[in-house]
Amino acid sequence: MKFNEDSRVKIPSILHLIKLGYSYLSLKENNWDTNTNVFTDIFYTQIKKINPSLSHKEAEKFYTEISLTLENEDLGRAFYNKLIDQSGIKLIDFKNFENNSFHVVTELPYEKDEDNFRPDIILLINGMPLVFIEVKKPNNRDGILAEHKRMQTRFQNKKFRKFINLTQLMVFSNNMQYSDNDTQMLEGAFYSTTNYRKPIFNYFREEETFDLDKILSPVSEEVENFVLKDTNLISIKNAKEFASNKKPNSATNSISTSLFQKSRLQFILQYAFAYVEEENGLEKHVMRYPQIFATKAIENKLENGVKKGIIWHTQGSGKTALAYFNVKHLTDYYQKKNIIPKFYFIVDRIDLLNQAAKEFTSRGLTVHKISSREAFTRDIKSTNVIHNNSGKAEITAVNIQKFKDDPDVIKNNDYNLSVQRIFFLDEVHRSYNPKGSFLANLELADKHSIKIGLTGTPLLGKEYNSKTLFGDYIHKYYYNLSIKDGYTLRLIREEIETKYKLTLQETLEKIKVLEGDADKKKIYAHHKFVEPMLNYIIQDLEQARISMDDSTIGGMVVCDSSDQAKMMQEIFDEKYAIKPGSYFQQAAEDPEQYGNKKIASSKVSKATVILHDVGTKQERKDWVDDFKAGKIDLLFVYNMLLTGFDAKRLKKLYIGRKIKSHNLLQTLTRVNRTYKNHKYGFVVDFADIQKEFDKTNQDYFNELQGELGDEMQHYSNLFKSAAEIQKEIEEIKDVIFKFDTNNAEVFSQQISEINDRTEIREIAKVLNNSKELYNLIRLSGNFQLLEKLDFRKLAVLSRLTNDRLSLINTKLALENNLETNNILNTALEDVIFAFTKVKEEEMVLADELKGALGRTREMLGGNFDQKDPIFVSLREELERLFKKKNLSEVSKEEMEANIKALNEIYDAAKKLERENQLLKAKYDYDAKYARIHKRLMEKDPLTDNERKLFEALKGLKTEVDNEILQNAKILENESYVEKMMMRLVINQFKNKQNININATDVKRINNILVKEYINEYNGNVA
Repeated sequence: MKFNEDSRVKIPSILHLIKLGYSYLSLKENNWDTNTNVFTDIFYTQIKKINPSLSHKEAEKFYTEISLTLENEDLGRAFYNKLIDQSGIKLIDFKNFENNSFHVVTELPYEKDEDNFRPDIILLINGMPLVFIEVKKPNNRDGILAEHKRMQTRFQNKKFRKFINLTQLMVFSNNMQYSDNDTQMLEGAFYSTTNYRKPIFNYFREEETFDLDKILSPVSEEVENFVLKDTNLISIKNAKEFASNKKPNSATNSISTSLFQKSRLQFILQYAFAYVEEENGLEKHVMRYPQIFATKAIENKLENGVKKGIIWHTQGSGKTALAYFNVKHLTDYYQKKNIIPKFYFIVDRIDLLNQAAKEFTSRGLTVHKISSREAFTRDIKSTNVIHNNSGKAEITAVNIQKFKDDPDVIKNNDYNLSVQRIFFLDEVHRSYNPKGSFLANLELADKHSIKIGLTGTPLLGKEYNSKTLFGDYIHKYYYNLSIKDGYTLRLIREEIETKYKLTLQETLEKIKVLEGDADKKKIYAHHKFVEPMLNYIIQDLEQARISMDDSTIGGMVVCDSSDQAKMMQEIFDEKYAIKPGSYFQQAAEDPEQYGNKKIASSKVSKATVILHDVGTKQERKDWVDDFKAGKIDLLFVYNMLLTGFDAKRLKKLYIGRKIKSHNLLQTLTRVNRTYKNHKYGFVVDFADIQKEFDKTNQDYFNELQGELGDEMQHYSNLFKSAAEIQKEIEEIKDVIFKFDTNNAEVFSQQISEINDRTEIREIAKVLNNSKELYNLIRLSGNFQLLEKLDFRKLAVLSRLTNDRLSLINTKLALENNLETNNILNTALEDVIFAFTKVKEEEMVLADELKGALGRTREMLGGNFDQKDPIFVSLREELERLFKKKNLSEVSKEEMEANIKALNEIYDAAKKLERENQLLKAKYDYDAKYARIHKRLMEKDPLTDNERKLFEALKGLKTEVDNEILQNAKILENESYVEKMMMRLVINQFKNKQNININATDVKRINNILVKEYINEYNGNVA
């Protein structure tokens, strides 16, 4: 038996939410404010309940204020602050969460003017739609990506601002389990918060074990029948498949249990959101699931009297953000105990202090910085919890670099038991030697303090280890899961080319002759050595930008010494930096061709050295910020920025010296941050770090085995294995060897002869991965293949193949007259414009055409009656505009004509949709009966009185639905259904409404009626 997404995912999910304590509301019986979608009757009742002294007039005034804040261009920050505020008028009672009301509705229209969308499931807290869930049936085309693209378009539509500002949490699910091989989020259930640009989807992997018998309450027969009847899906009631989909372990039901059981929802609404001032504007972040479980684990440890421990979260997984979230959470935790918490964030370098301060400030925390023992001593002895006058939440960031081994002990015997100091110690794999003084000082400073160590690579040595110093692990999150969850990238190590190695060796010999027995550092800093090394780096980074089709990626060189770094900068400034006046010279030249522009945009023309003795602190900070913002291409460093430096665009790391043990792992992971669609970070190895990495990794794994036991399986090699890379190379060679990859024109002709979509899709998949091909081949040592392929052409070949795939998809939709639904669900506007040549001066017109096409396609696609003759004619008119046309060429006149035609189709489709919805509403929003009504009125109408037809069908609907409610299994026996319905048809039409019908009419009505119910039962559209 087949189901559509409503019967297969949506209805079972609604019933599961009812089990979690949400009451189902019918939109037919309730009212809401269409400007905000707040159910105002519920809202006023609840607000007065949780604020007993509030009058109805004051409640109305408060609602008006809220409605105004929702108009802000602030991603709902002002509204969220009101939502969690417990000091004034409360929107939610967080102290007694059960005191709030919890409802679930379906298909609530979010509309403004002509634009609208209807989320599948909406959760109302005190009448406010704070959560929505979008569901798709398993194995749907494009998976969750299709929904991601739709949401991106909606979020950018300013007409939906109020709804976006009000919404806190969203779930997107196609009811499939996560796949380990899925890197595109095509399968599974994901959660997100709102964003004006592009929502970020997150995996959720539950770590707690629930007693579902306690959490879930049974749904009564009466409530289930009400939901099925309200959604016009009573036909599925007793189906075995429906029973299976109601089980609590489905992907959608599981994530609903994890996020929306009331205790979890309370935690998420109150603590799991952060407004972050990023370089490109304000963003709203939601806790990643490991941050949620780490925060809950900290609370659990504190409840059990444990005062220290380690959070082991892999680099790049958001440890500073975790500290921020815990400032929020632990402030409330201790205030409930009448204790005021004071938070510290301890680092061991000034650059890490500045990095952490920036992260905290961007999230709205006030940061008080300390860099000396005297200031730290004063602060420890002070009973003041905050240093600012505004009363804002605050954290004290402490750089212990200058006094970590100071023997003077900070003594503080005047303990204020109403103040709880909480120390977050960053990167506890280093600088906390028990033989040193800092830990002893910290312990003596406040024996009652809480110490939470943060690390991605804990020390596991025999002499001492992080666990001995800071206690047991509070929570762990490893590389494997971080990579699977898309928070960090795998790395690819690249050896330098043999030819270059020989050149360097020759250069070294020459320098030794010149310098004699000079120190190695001096030799490696010699301009004769540095210049060819820099040449290689520049060429490699420029080639990477071209092959990856991304001129925004940056590089960082870890130099052998500070002198080498300075020499790199000196040679770069002389040889590669843009000279004054060069911009004017470029402007005077003829416009460049696309290929030349590509090369020009990939040029490395600005670099900066970051050393402690170069520039002022402010200048170094500005240079680092400029690199993050993409204004600097390359950084030369020695010791600075090797840890704690987060720049997402840093994708090429050039290692010019040996780095030992945990410092090596820290340095390597500078390039593991996610950025755009990149799959890997690249490490170019000048110093042959492989041996050191293998040694460090082996030692590390041995220690891990002892520490973790069975958990060892969750921690694997950071680098992609050679076997995996070799397999991909072989696949690429197998797929493209039969094509002429040297001549793009011949290649284009060859693939133009391919009409099979599966075959062309496989070629496109391989060529789209060519962004990494160059580096993968170099890593594998398969250098002979480099001579056979022009890697500059691979991007061109990829584009040609994607164009061919788009053309095939379009032809399938437009020229072969496939099912209407396929055509209308194909983003024609994207497919066509993926390979349409449009002159620059016609781009505005092209955008207008694209918008008109998308709007028209979506309006037609939402029609529930696609056999309506008017609909069929509109669909055929849409097809005619693009059918059997040369879609690679379009003139200005054709675009103008198409825009006019599309607007006419859209207006007609909109009118039809309005009439359809009015008729559907008459039948309690049952699309089946609206279609039956239309079919019986279209050809040989049974009666001139449409009202009488309605009365007959409405009565028939009531009787048929009641029969099915009593025994939905009757739909498994179509012949029985035909006999049963024929009796009811005669009774309603002939006996009750006195409509003169004959045997042929009865058979006609019965056939249409039975077909609608059987189709619904089988999950098909009539």
